[in-house]
Amino acid sequence: MLPMLLPSSAVTTTISRYWRWCVALLLAILWILLTPTGAIAEDYTKEALINMDFSGRDLRGSEFTKANLFHSNLSHTNLQGVSFFGANMETANLEGADLRYATLDTARLARANLTNAILEGAFAFNTNFDDAIITGADFTDVELREDAQRKLCKVASGTNPVTGRKTWETLHCEDFAS
Repeated sequence: MLPMLLPSSAVTTTISRYWRWCVALLLAILWILLTPTGAIAEDYTKEALINMDFSGRDLRGSEFTKANLFHSNLSHTNLQGVSFFGANMETANLEGADLRYATLDTARLARANLTNAILEGAFAFNTNFDDAIITGADFTDVELREDAQRKLCKVASGTNPVTGRKTWETLHCEDFAS
């Protein structure tokens, strides 16, 4: 017969604590894995991301500074607060993208599709929007150069389906009407 190292009640208590600890650990791991955590900010600074598909993702707070996003798909993507400073976004698809408070300064959005995008509060003072599609885009409180604003007003149309604001009004095109 083997000698008992612990009294019977001590063994039961130790096993009980061990199983409670295991169950608590398992529950903690499940909670971490199954709880939505929101965006995970990524740093794509100076990356070559040509023809990449980021559609439908949550990229809040990410960095795309001086990245090459030529012809990339960013449609229906949450890009709030993202830095696209100096990024090449020519012919990129940003349809329905949420660009609120994003930094677009010196970005190239020539021929980009901004249909129904929300750019509210974005900083885009030196952004190139040449031939961009802006139907339904919301430019509320966006910092733009006057010459860029005039160009955008020439093609402004539509109403943003999320904010209910008219593109022409968010660009203050009435200031240039003659």
